[in-house]
Amino acid sequence: MDKNTNKQIVQDKNVKAKNSFWRGVRDAIPVGLGYLAVSFSLGIAAGNADFSVAQGFWLSVLNVSSSGEYAGIVLAAEKSGLIELILMIFIANARYMLMSCALSQKLDPDMPFFHRLTIGYGITDEIFGLEISSPGYVRPRYVYGLFLAAIPGWAIGTCLGVFMGNVMPPVFAEAMNVAIFGMFLAIIIPPSRTDHKALVFVTIAFIASLLASVAPLISELASGTRTLILTVIISTAAALLFPVGDGEEEETDVREVE
Repeated sequence: MDKNTNKQIVQDKNVKAKNSFWRGVRDAIPVGLGYLAVSFSLGIAAGNADFSVAQGFWLSVLNVSSSGEYAGIVLAAEKSGLIELILMIFIANARYMLMSCALSQKLDPDMPFFHRLTIGYGITDEIFGLEISSPGYVRPRYVYGLFLAAIPGWAIGTCLGVFMGNVMPPVFAEAMNVAIFGMFLAIIIPPSRTDHKALVFVTIAFIASLLASVAPLISELASGTRTLILTVIISTAAALLFPVGDGEEEETDVREVE
């Protein structure tokens, strides 16, 4: 090839990379708007746990997960130990390891480790759904476009929630906490409607949580500790009784942030 041909190839690659980035931004704008609304209620909970606006911001930037962040907020409010906090957030975010394994099959084998590490940082249910449905290899610039449109919405929404929780009358701030439970209901109801096994274990989790809150000795534990114990027991039982076969595809609900 002559120099002009090589130069044209490089220009074409740069154009494709630029288009890939802005395609990622475009695809993730609805996700970012959804994150802005959902994370507001998370910020209310963080404000009630005495988090500052700056702490709420970094909490959401460094841990882009609704379930993991909420678990951390609850345990922090209860002054739980660091080990308990790490274990609970690890369990709450464990599904992202499965998503990372699936997404690794969509990455260019020659992709540098730095890009792989950065892509792994920003995996959420919604971003994973966009990445896995993208035709061909998932390119770093496309993912960075997704991050640019989605993650700031999550962090800003949390900040707004913390700020509003600090300026609103306490009774309104407490009432807004109900929204976080609505978010979790939105996570568990759709799969429970189509998967009877999931419905059974969700029901068991509700009943077990209620019994644990009134049972002797167990009820004396912090609520976060009870949740940690029940999560390990019930999820382990579900995995042993109903393992996912090699040929089965696990459907991922792409409506959540965790």
